[in-house]
Amino acid sequence: MTSLLQAAALTLPHVSEETDALRHDVRAFVREAEDRGAFTPRCDSWLAGFSPEFSRELAQRGWVGMTWPATYGGHEQTAVARYVVVEELLAAGAPVAAHWIADRQSGPQIYRHGTESLKRRVLPAISRGECYFSLGMSEPDSGSDLASIRTTATTTDGGWTVSGTKVWTSHAHRSHFLTALCRTSEEDDRHAGLSLLVVDLASEGVAVRPIRLITGAHHFNEVVLTDVFVPDEMLIGQEGDGWRLVTSELALERSGPERFMSTYPLLEAFAGQVRSKSTAEQRAALGALVARLQALRHLSLVVSGVIASGGDPVVEAALVKDMGTRFERDVVETARRHFTRTGDATFARLIDEGLLSAPGFTLRGGTNEILRGIVARALVAP
Repeated sequence: MTSLLQAAALTLPHVSEETDALRHDVRAFVREAEDRGAFTPRCDSWLAGFSPEFSRELAQRGWVGMTWPATYGGHEQTAVARYVVVEELLAAGAPVAAHWIADRQSGPQIYRHGTESLKRRVLPAISRGECYFSLGMSEPDSGSDLASIRTTATTTDGGWTVSGTKVWTSHAHRSHFLTALCRTSEEDDRHAGLSLLVVDLASEGVAVRPIRLITGAHHFNEVVLTDVFVPDEMLIGQEGDGWRLVTSELALERSGPERFMSTYPLLEAFAGQVRSKSTAEQRAALGALVARLQALRHLSLVVSGVIASGGDPVVEAALVKDMGTRFERDVVETARRHFTRTGDATFARLIDEGLLSAPGFTLRGGTNEILRGIVARALVAP
């Protein structure tokens, strides 16, 4: 496999003194925010912790839209600086779900491939922590076969008419826009004829229906689009280029620290349990988890640097998500197995949150079976 795994020997990007200082600033901010009751640390905070107020606070400090040009409301920071901010927020279990998708992938996709009017419409608002996006990829009956989507977009005067159904659209009931993968033409190759459109969720013909978790929590949705008008300027990239754009975007979705840090607050609480009273077996279990975490962080940082330099590390991103989401699940199982819930309400709550969230770790963003197929094909490719 010719990839950064061989070519770059997993060299970590340089972390400047300024970036180290930024880490301390973020850590101090989240500690102060927690102390004043702005949030309670939780597992899976990047999906379940939705707080527009907290997102706006981060934006006021320049920690949303960090790498974009100032022309579009960004702060022209490095990818490593953004990584440090994201890492500290996840470690704190902070409520970042409101701006997460917009900042992580929809915004960067629009910055690279969107029309000028679309960039000016949404990027400054994202950077202010005031504009939220959902992903419109998965559909009923499609499973992991994304190319089988049936949502259609047909040309009309001044734009497109979109009809179809998307599922597992996190926070669509709270978001402003949906990036929707649509079929714009019929081709022999199923991966051709697909385009990526930005749908204003306030448009006529949009219906958002809740898909509640077993806990009763609501962040998943079904979004039904019935003859929704989407203006021409809301097309990302070129017509028919949707598959390439989406697969490239998935590298952003799969490679970040959220793919192995969803249960970090529980890991930290587990470490506290080990420090206070533990056996040699429990200390060894903690050590094994920490070693895996360091390896995953190393790989994720490298992939982040490659993406920032214009690369498209699809295989390496798949590795991060496959190994990272299995690690997240193992954190929950290890903590549950080695300590009882009695005596520490916070530890017990974090175990409960981890247990309820864990089934989704290896499904969202592409199942691990699909990811291993991506890696396997690269291994056997000439």
